[in-house]
Amino acid sequence: MRVLGIACAVLIVIGAAGTTRAADPFLRRTPAVRAVEKVGPSVVSITTEELASSRSPFGSVFGNDPTFERFFRDFFEPQAPQQRRRVNLGSGVLIDDQGHVLTNAHVVARASRVQVVLADGRELDATVVGADPNNDVAVLQVESDESLPWTPPGDSDDVLVGEPVIAIGNPFGLSNTVTTGVISAVDRSLRTGNRVYHGFLQTDASINPGNSGGPLLNAEGQLIGVNTAIYQGAEGIGFAIPIAVASRVVQELLEHGEVLPVWLGLQFQDLDEPLREAMGLPLRTRGALVTQVRKGGPAARGGVERGDVVTHVDGRAVESAREFYERLSLTTQGQALALGLLRDAQKRSARVVAEEIPGSLVDELASQLLGVELEPLPRGGFSISKVRPGSGSEQIGLRPGDVILRINGLPLVDRDALERSVLDLRGRERAILVVGRGRGRYHVTIPLT
Repeated sequence: MRVLGIACAVLIVIGAAGTTRAADPFLRRTPAVRAVEKVGPSVVSITTEELASSRSPFGSVFGNDPTFERFFRDFFEPQAPQQRRRVNLGSGVLIDDQGHVLTNAHVVARASRVQVVLADGRELDATVVGADPNNDVAVLQVESDESLPWTPPGDSDDVLVGEPVIAIGNPFGLSNTVTTGVISAVDRSLRTGNRVYHGFLQTDASINPGNSGGPLLNAEGQLIGVNTAIYQGAEGIGFAIPIAVASRVVQELLEHGEVLPVWLGLQFQDLDEPLREAMGLPLRTRGALVTQVRKGGPAARGGVERGDVVTHVDGRAVESAREFYERLSLTTQGQALALGLLRDAQKRSARVVAEEIPGSLVDELASQLLGVELEPLPRGGFSISKVRPGSGSEQIGLRPGDVILRINGLPLVDRDALERSVLDLRGRERAILVVGRGRGRYHVTIPLT
């Protein structure tokens, strides 16, 4: 009888608990549930169509870097491609009452048609307002006269490692799938081939093919990131673009349709052991040595001087000249950068505002780095009109009349492509060119001056 009495008591307790849960829905309506109810209606599934070809869908945007292509390939879920049509899936989120959708650039790369599907099932056509491959951010314009749900960008500057986050997206075509996790790390850098991308948020919220471009939320339902990448061969390691970065890019895309390249009016070289010894710096000092400050440029106005060593940008350590230029490629015009400096072995700081790069600087850099002067050709490519004596181009035998068709894998189809490719040479030691001479096509590697 005593055992039976205990069993009855347990049954009574379980029943009481069940009654309590049914009577109090707040036990089930967790912060995650409320965040999903708040933001879920503004999350869209993105379907893109593109003409199938032997070239990668990322090639023209990301410079035909095969490692980069493999890194992002998992974010597309091919759907029974027809002979000349490829259908891919991604995610996005409506961010204002004008019908603008925030997503990833690689989601819409080379798309000939874009369609979004809302959580309530509405299917709407969309157009690409602009895309920035450096930050992997794109903005779409949904074509609709109806009122659409939207979620404003939040704040990612105060993200805490360990805080709970929620990812919503379209993995494998399963729209509005919700996963949860925590922020595993901040300011992650990822190397893909010969390029490094900086500033990612790392999360263990499950991110799968098709999640790319979807929102990452904090426990209050605020949009803090854009889900972008998964780490190949690992589980529970995903990456998102901080919304602070994405928001700056969105503004540029809405105003200009692209992110205009910026400059600080500085040139750098790496610190090596002889330089550190000559400057009286500790052997472990890392950074980029300022070799030139353009008179009247942003850095000169900010107080930077030749011979300074830039050790930090916005509190993040700089290891080399190349890393500084990589971070600069993620910067938008008008953005203020806090530079940590060493001058005469003493710590200093400077605030420099990035400005749109002057058009003439590209020609200067081409002459300075490649040692050539270039003229555009009607069908793409740039003809060499002059080769500077002693330059890397002269050393390998380039001559006037040769045509440069690609730089580091990027086809030089127009002036914009030349600008992107030349700016990307800053901080590098060599470049790979595809050169046309007569009917021949040659791959050559030249040292950069």
